[in-house]
Amino acid sequence: MAELSDAVLAQFAREVAKYPPDQKQSAVIACLAIVQQERGWVSPESEKAVADYLGMAPMAVHEVSTFYNMFNLKPVGRYKLNVCTNLPCQLRQGGQALAHLEKRLGIAMGGTTADGLFTLEQSECLGACADAPVMLVNDATMCSFMTHDKLDQLVDGLKALEDKS
Repeated sequence: MAELSDAVLAQFAREVAKYPPDQKQSAVIACLAIVQQERGWVSPESEKAVADYLGMAPMAVHEVSTFYNMFNLKPVGRYKLNVCTNLPCQLRQGGQALAHLEKRLGIAMGGTTADGLFTLEQSECLGACADAPVMLVNDATMCSFMTHDKLDQLVDGLKALEDKS
């Protein structure tokens, strides 16, 4: 378990305690989320460590991490921008929003800026179709009605945060 810090193991224990002892594998999503929160992504070694902790086959953990698009299976930028590209967002310029960010950031969808600040991805439906086009920043902050101006303000604001750090 050298792969996992004591803090992560303590968080795992809290999650596992929520389930009957013979069903601790039910905490797999929570454990993967904990690893990602600490490291920014879920590596194959982290999947193995989660599998060992929960008494699961490593492939079973990998099946979970690859099924849910909320898990980063490779390193991502400090700010991960997920633009919804499902039909309602496409009908309200979601594709143009993604293209605008690609041009603005100088990367293609799926790429990370050279400075490691931004990763740009498309996402499945975010459940806010009435607010289309929408996007999610760092899997936590929903942004709605994303016009080109609002996208530029978002990028500028995130860059300004970094400049203050």
